[in-house]
Amino acid sequence: MASAPAGSARAGRDLPIAIAVGLGLLAVVGASLFVRKEGFLLLAVLACGAALWELAQAFTRRGIHIPLLPLLVGSVGILVSAYTAGAEALLVAFMLTAGGVVVWRVLDGSGTAALRDATAATFATAYIPFMAGFVMLMLAQPDGGRRVLLFVLLAVANDVGGYVAGVLLGKHPLAPSVSPKKSWEGLGGSFVLASVVGVVGVVWGFGASPLIGIGLGLVAVLTATLGDLAESLLKRDLELKDMGRLLPGHGGVMDRIDSMLLTAPLVYLVLLVALPVGD
Repeated sequence: MASAPAGSARAGRDLPIAIAVGLGLLAVVGASLFVRKEGFLLLAVLACGAALWELAQAFTRRGIHIPLLPLLVGSVGILVSAYTAGAEALLVAFMLTAGGVVVWRVLDGSGTAALRDATAATFATAYIPFMAGFVMLMLAQPDGGRRVLLFVLLAVANDVGGYVAGVLLGKHPLAPSVSPKKSWEGLGGSFVLASVVGVVGVVWGFGASPLIGIGLGLVAVLTATLGDLAESLLKRDLELKDMGRLLPGHGGVMDRIDSMLLTAPLVYLVLLVALPVGD
């Protein structure tokens, strides 16, 4: 999030609590990645489940009722399939889940409402577990712990760099009609810090060229910003400030992972091409 100038009050968060929760989450993620990778898989399942629940609750504000049970079951199948069997299994599991939620909702009742709910459920499947499946593809690789950690740190750098630069320097709104707190200066801060993290990550973690790290930083910020703005549009349409309240200082789980979801496929592909497995 490329925050606008204004200090913590205008950022709308309790900054000490947000920092404490953020550091705690980062510690849990790091421990799961390097103690046992299946632990991170479990965290991903829980995060996607919570995000789907938040999205389902938000949709009810517009009279949309998505079938949550098959979505949750399918989400587990998508993530586990991606981790254990690769990209083809990820696609198959996604298609089965999307088809399953449509059939489930149609069997529950036909008509315009059923079509609307089934469409929303398909969107939720693609938006959350399918995108998260690319993180599982990274995790499954022999050096998957390092790849996923770099992905997570790029997301953190995007948020922190954008917030700090936005508070200190932000004067020019990035997308005032969508997210008034984001600024072009904040976006620049995100680019700088994410590029630094990318360079350090690929050089120290993989012994690769710094240019790869700069490219990763640029890609991560662009996709993260698009993801953040997309969720802001969705929340604006639903007349919500946050998708939930599960994470003190951050809002909901969906508010925390929105930018990461669109970033995951691009980071996965860049790392796969630039740092083939076995290099």
